[in-house]
Amino acid sequence: MPSKMLQFTRLAQAMPDKRTSAERRHDFAEIYRPLETPEAAAQASRCEQCGIPFCQIHCPVSNNIPDWLMLAAAGRLDEAYALSSATNTFPEICGRICPQDRLCEGNCVLEQSHHGAVTIGATEKYITDTAWARGWVKPPKPPRERSQSVGIIGAGPAGLAAADQLRQQGYQVHVYDRHDRAGGLLIYGIPGFKLDKDIVTRRTRLLEDGGVVFHLNFAVGRDASLAELRQRHDAVLIATGVYKARQLTVPGAGLAGTHAALDYLIASNRAGLGDGAECFDGGRLNAAGKRVVVIGGGDTAMDCVRTAIRQGAQSVKCLYRRDRANMPGSQREVSNAEEEGVEFLWQSAPEALLGDGHVTGVRSVRMHLGIADASGRQVPTPIEGSQVVVPADLVITALGFDPEDMPSLFDAAELALTRWGTVAVDERSRMTSLDGVFAAGDIVRGASLVVWAIKDGRDAAQAIDGFIRQAAARQAAE
Repeated sequence: MPSKMLQFTRLAQAMPDKRTSAERRHDFAEIYRPLETPEAAAQASRCEQCGIPFCQIHCPVSNNIPDWLMLAAAGRLDEAYALSSATNTFPEICGRICPQDRLCEGNCVLEQSHHGAVTIGATEKYITDTAWARGWVKPPKPPRERSQSVGIIGAGPAGLAAADQLRQQGYQVHVYDRHDRAGGLLIYGIPGFKLDKDIVTRRTRLLEDGGVVFHLNFAVGRDASLAELRQRHDAVLIATGVYKARQLTVPGAGLAGTHAALDYLIASNRAGLGDGAECFDGGRLNAAGKRVVVIGGGDTAMDCVRTAIRQGAQSVKCLYRRDRANMPGSQREVSNAEEEGVEFLWQSAPEALLGDGHVTGVRSVRMHLGIADASGRQVPTPIEGSQVVVPADLVITALGFDPEDMPSLFDAAELALTRWGTVAVDERSRMTSLDGVFAAGDIVRGASLVVWAIKDGRDAAQAIDGFIRQAAARQAAE
């Protein structure tokens, strides 16, 4: 077993083995094989132990990556897990779904010097999977119970991260979610080939074992108003995420056979979980035998194209208006999709959907990338006379997500929003315009990564703890 670090001079980067594309395109099992102990230790030993660790700087939760790599290389996995989980509530999830090529690994000094990044994500996954297998992962166990309670609206990554942190402080934590399972997009939005559902459910079971109470099939605004939850709890956290799909605004966008990405993914995930899904079983949201066109270039679009392949689509094409280098999704996901048979039509944008009642094709136009705009990205402009028709029986739009109208949904007109429709919070206190009501995750920052939701949930839990402690101190002084 390696005992020294800086082994990059003699050890090449070795990513985890993948199942063959021919094998994995027929099921929803995770595609990466787990690292074995000698291999994980060897790859961890490649770390350069930088004085200024850019991997850590570019990790949203500020994982102490060099230190837990060193511990993993030395075989001290229990300590490595303790260090990893000190900053990240769900390291086994981030090790699977974080776009490491854009975050920690993409900023690894070895990557910049063309030695190949340390395989941080795979090592993080290996450490935590080992911790689960050896029984080191325990439910939250507060040093003492507190009488105050916190209500959390939303059982996605931000809400669950906050629930874990608050329960560790001894608060009585109640999580409300409108779905029948906890996990949010981790359960219903992300396909099993990236994140096995058992990985998520064992975490929620752990929280339940630690005393977190889940209220599922509970819609705020229907089963209780926000005002009623404020009466029940000493503080409330809004962590609903953003679910409203951005609409395609071209002629024919309303044709049958055109669906939003999340509707498609939820139907697929529900079918995989064994739930009855009429829209899937009846074929409406099932790609089997169909010519599929996915419009968009983010990680959600990659989830859709790869799901369609596994459902047995006749063909799967992805339209994206910029080139590969400007794609917002993970480049690893693009490569995985190409291996599995997805065809990418770069610098192509939909001009109209064609069909008589039901979509039969997408008329697309080639795009030229012009000068950069204020965001630094090149502006795509149509090339005159470059239109082509891409045949399609099923069109899936993956154009991003916007927040729902939270004041109307929660019957709370006084809840302030930003000009983007997200919930407005004070940057320091994390509190909304309502006293004792906080917000975190995508409902505040807009659609983003799971790891950012975890970071926001942990920060909100800290702010809530401070708020309740101050309120208790004031009450005691009176």
